[in-house]
Amino acid sequence: MGLLPVLADGVHVSVPKAGSLISAYAFGVMGGAPVITLFLARYPRKYALIGLMILYTIGNLTSAASSSYQQLLLTRILTSLAHGAFFGLGAVEAASLVAANRRASAVASMFMGLTVANIFGVPAATWLGDTLGWRSAFACISLLGLVAVAALSFALPLAEAGPRPDAAAELKAILRPNALMALGVTVIGAGAMFELYTYIVPMLEHITKASPTLTTIA
Repeated sequence: MGLLPVLADGVHVSVPKAGSLISAYAFGVMGGAPVITLFLARYPRKYALIGLMILYTIGNLTSAASSSYQQLLLTRILTSLAHGAFFGLGAVEAASLVAANRRASAVASMFMGLTVANIFGVPAATWLGDTLGWRSAFACISLLGLVAVAALSFALPLAEAGPRPDAAAELKAILRPNALMALGVTVIGAGAMFELYTYIVPMLEHITKASPTLTTIA
């Protein structure tokens, strides 16, 4: 999100059109997460998580090498397919590694990575993109992906795959009113937040006349 103006210039499109890259990524997460999670449930979670992180790393690496808007759009969709499924399977794996009374804490610790990434990673990527170009930010994320692959390989125990999920039963559970209400609240909250943050850098630059240094801090 912090790279939007720099990225738009790099692939020669307008800022609103470049914003579609974020929308495409979001749709990829939304559509890919349930399908890929159900498909990978039949495999050991360690291998599934490593595979998803490899896909995520390849997606960011190909994003860094993209030479056009169309190529970048395809690579962002490819990357997004791994995103939601990784967190879905990762939450289950985190809960399985600890005692029953610590499962909520384990899942919270895993998702704390998202908070850390937003606080430190997004400004760092914004600064890197402004300093060395937007490709360097994606390349750096690819290197972090390789580190994550190595960490998963060493840290996770190899366990048997779980039973094959019943897709119809899972869909029925999602369509329950309480589940739909919870999903709706999440969609509204996340949509409002990311609508602002998607264009926060152009707004700061053109409305408040903020410098690149200040937009990085913001």
